[in-house]
Order: sequence, then structure tokens, then C-alpha cells
Amino acid sequence: MKRRILLAASLAITCGSTLAQSAYPEKPIKLVVPYAPGGSADIAARLISDAWAKALGGTMYIENKGGAGGNLGVDLVAKSDGDGYTLGLQTVSLAINPGLTPKMPYDTLKDLAPIGLVASSQHVLVTTNSFPAKSIAELVSLVKSKPGQFNYGSAGAGSTFHMSAELFKAVAGVSILHIPYRGGGPALIDTIAGQVDMSFPVLAAALPHVQAGKLKALGVTGPKRSHLMPNVPTIAESGVPNYAFETWFMVFAPSKTPPAVIEKLNIALRKALEMPAVRERMVKDGFDPLPGTPAEARARLEKEMPMWGKLIKERGITAE
Repeated sequence: MKRRILLAASLAITCGSTLAQSAYPEKPIKLVVPYAPGGSADIAARLISDAWAKALGGTMYIENKGGAGGNLGVDLVAKSDGDGYTLGLQTVSLAINPGLTPKMPYDTLKDLAPIGLVASSQHVLVTTNSFPAKSIAELVSLVKSKPGQFNYGSAGAGSTFHMSAELFKAVAGVSILHIPYRGGGPALIDTIAGQVDMSFPVLAAALPHVQAGKLKALGVTGPKRSHLMPNVPTIAESGVPNYAFETWFMVFAPSKTPPAVIEKLNIALRKALEMPAVRERMVKDGFDPLPGTPAEARARLEKEMPMWGKLIKERGITAE
């Protein structure tokens, strides 16, 4: 009789939990973007949030919480209730920041539960029109002949602009001075004006300036050419083999979130990313959708965190 009572109680708890999870979501979901509005992470979040919420059968709103290179907003998610109502979207900086910040406010792998990758986007190496090199191979040759005499602008120390350039320097074996700016916009403007020799902006942001003849695009950073700049070769095929950099975007929840909720969020996310209208908008804005599983997203983090940590340590890169 005692065993029957315990079994009944166990079944009741299990059924109650299942019913609670099947009812999810019962209120609006907050998607935290750890940057100011208008950046690539914010754009990616706004491209998927409505479709994702629709696939879940709920509603979603975006909260921009910038600061500390994205760590402030991610920490907010990490320390929130694991009830599925506070989620985050971060870039490849999720893998980069642990190597840049000596005292992280959260443990990336222990405190966060990846839901899935959202998309990737390329950067592009652009130069001023007066820059003498007309190709990546010419640029590498020129910079090697005059080490330290050329510079590049970035969106700030530790930004994807910065890290894509530092990876290029390491793989190509060149020395180029880093000039950090407070944002990608100012760095791009000063590249156009000739205040800096080159920069590595997000491809979609550079596209209109390249099309207008204000900048020269020498190579895209990804493993394949971009449909937005089909005539611009990859940096790898232009004389720097083994170089590839993409900004990816990942959504996540606190690690204490129930696995069933993570699974439901992932299934809905993949449905959203496979919607023709969503894919079309994303591709038009320079994003390549990356639907996948939570395990695949975690594997990417686990692979890239030590890679970036090694590069940051070897090159003495800091977030200052």
C-alpha cells in the first residue's frame, strides 16, 4: 500500500510538471540583447523574435542591456530564474569574452544553456580608395615590407571587428596597428575619410559604401563568398590560406532551465528559421540562418572558447 501511494505521488508530480511545461509559455518572454539597439545582434534578434514567438504559441519582447562588452546583459540572463521567460542572444563574443575578461561575472559553460545557433554573418576587409594594394595578396606583401606603418580601425577592443583583424594578422603574419573606436560606425566613417588605412566591418554595413565607390573591398572573411558581394573573393582564396572568421549569433537560457523547456524553445526556433519569409529577410540583411540543436550550439562554444583564449593570450589582447 505504501509503495502504491509513493508511486501515485510520483506520477502526480510528473504529470503536473509535464502539464506545466506543455502550457509554456503562459506569459511574454524577454529576449535580452547585450548591446544597444541597431547593431547586428539587435537586428538578428528582431528578425527572429516574432516568428519564434509565433512558433512557440506566445509573445516575445526584446530588452537591450548593453555594457562590459556584452557581459552585463549575458550575466542578467545567467542569474535570472530558469523558467524560460528570460533568454539571451549573443554573438561570437560569448566565446571570445572569457579570454578577454580576467574576472567574468558568470561561467559561460556552467551558467548558460545554449538553445541553438541563429545565424552567421561575414565581415569584409575594406581599405581607403587611396590605399595602394588592390588585392589581399598585394596588401600582405605591402604590409610585410613596411611593418607597423599601416593601421586599422575597429569597433573597440574585443569587438568582432578587432578579433577578425587580429586573427588575420596572426594567420597572415603581418603587423598592423590597432586603432579602437567607440562603435563600428565611427571606424567605418574614418576608413572612408582616410583617417585609418583599413577596417573589418560587418559586410552588410560596408556594402552600400563599397557600391557607392567610397571603399575598396579586398576580401570577405568567411569560408565562402557572399551573395551580397559575389565578385569579392574570400581572404583565404586570396593569399591567406586557413583564414576564416564569421560572427555567429546564439540564443541561450540560464543553465537551471528545465531540459523540456530548452527542447521546446529549440524546436520553435528551428521552425522560425526555416520559414521562407524569415530566411528571405535574414539573407537580404547579410545573415545565413543556422538552424540546429542545443548540443551543436554547445559544441561550437566548447570548440571556440579555447581557440580564442589561445589567440588572445599569445597576442596580449586586452579589453581595455
